[in-house]
Amino acid sequence: MSDAMREAVILGGGLAGLCLALQLRGEFPDMDILVIERQRHPLQSAAHKVGESTVEIGAHYFDHTLGLREHLDEEHIRKFGLRYFFSDGRTDVENTTELGVSKILPAPSYQLDRGIFETFLGEEARRRGIDFRDGATVKSFNVGTHGAAHEVRFTDDNGEHHVSSRWLLDASGRAALLRRRFDLTLDNGHHANAVWFRMDAMIDIDSWNDDADWRGRVSPPERWRSTNHLMGPGYWAWLIPLGSGAHSIGIVTDAKMHPLDGMRDFDKALAWLHERQPAMGRAIEAERDTLLDFRFLRGYSHGCKQLFSADRWALTGEAGTFLDPFYSPGSDFIAIANTYIVALIGHDRAGRNVAPYAHFYEKLYFSFYENTLALFRNQYPLFGNPEVLPTKVIWDYAYYWGVLCQLMFQQRLTDLDLLGEMRPQLERAQALNQRMQQLFRDWHQAGGRQTRREMLDQCSLAWFAELNRGLHDPLDDAGLRARLRENVRLLEGIADAITLRAAATDAKLHAPLSGHPQPMLFEFA
Repeated sequence: MSDAMREAVILGGGLAGLCLALQLRGEFPDMDILVIERQRHPLQSAAHKVGESTVEIGAHYFDHTLGLREHLDEEHIRKFGLRYFFSDGRTDVENTTELGVSKILPAPSYQLDRGIFETFLGEEARRRGIDFRDGATVKSFNVGTHGAAHEVRFTDDNGEHHVSSRWLLDASGRAALLRRRFDLTLDNGHHANAVWFRMDAMIDIDSWNDDADWRGRVSPPERWRSTNHLMGPGYWAWLIPLGSGAHSIGIVTDAKMHPLDGMRDFDKALAWLHERQPAMGRAIEAERDTLLDFRFLRGYSHGCKQLFSADRWALTGEAGTFLDPFYSPGSDFIAIANTYIVALIGHDRAGRNVAPYAHFYEKLYFSFYENTLALFRNQYPLFGNPEVLPTKVIWDYAYYWGVLCQLMFQQRLTDLDLLGEMRPQLERAQALNQRMQQLFRDWHQAGGRQTRREMLDQCSLAWFAELNRGLHDPLDDAGLRARLRENVRLLEGIADAITLRAAATDAKLHAPLSGHPQPMLFEFA
């Protein structure tokens, strides 16, 4: 069966592909879009894909760009921030160092049940007039060059289909159809493994003890709504609640420090948790009969040589790059890649040569990718350090909210004039981030204190809470330029305060300061 010429064919109808289709439909209501997805809908709740936690850019993208706020509020869980416990080998989580917020910050983020969410995205795509074919398998494809159309052959319940398209967009996840076809995969130097599983039960961290003082540190006393990270040297374990009532649980490790073979099935993973995070292991053991699924992935992080082509193909989501789940940036980079793809198609529709735009957008994407990768690469050894890692988390979020979030929230990712004018400030921030990541490694090597009973409340850092609050401020051109300059100066002051703090541990860590030290920036109340 031969289908008509399509303007865009999207290979893969998971999170990245369906969001791209919805964004394209919103930007170009007359566009003929075909999405080909292997899995059948509706998807099973609570036993689907990993990647349930969103942070600010991803949440903003789902909410504002795609217009999904009502569904997010009704079917998913408003997240109580990212929360960290330095509890390696401890049964008494309440007596360890906790980093997190005492109250929910203004910019929303969510815990997503991916089965529920992607089923809804498929239904929404059809409601908006997108041709979404689930239960369909791509059999072959040819990539057109020099202006030629792309060709795709696929099968579904109605037989075999051949379709031509002007744009070929790969959102096939780890199947990575285009990345494998063109041998684009890059080793990015970040070598880590992950195991994850879902329990059909609530793993309620708030019930792990009856310490009223500990419970009262947060309002409302609902730590279970956070993405809870239980930290140790070379690893972290997560607890994420799902709207279906199930819980997502995972262990992520430095490949050299904690071999995957020691946790590659449920029993081994549970035994590992009993040793490294006994309170978490005990809570899971009590619900072991509710296990829904178990998966593992070796070497999950990867780069890509090319994402956008003048031959009108592009990659998004894990089909292109994947960083690390620690700060939940997966949805963020789907949003960024999809925004660039939509802009490229807009230039093509306007009759412009897409080649220079593909080049510049790809350079920008890879700049954001490399600077985010620096937050994770070679950093897992310090993850159990209750002094260094909390400071690093504050820095990493200040950098994220202060720079990348500003460009996304103000819809300026494709504003080449702005980005060109602000290039000196952006490059200063990038260089500073690289220097700070090295400082954190050096500081960890110099030593660190032991975990102790305390809460490091991020809400007590007024500038930190204000960075979050200001994300949704409407800014004109002058206001955004002023905001970016102000935030780079703030980052320099934060870097000075951190450097002074590190130097108190080891004088050799004292580096030249920018001249505006602000040591009080890190005094938690």
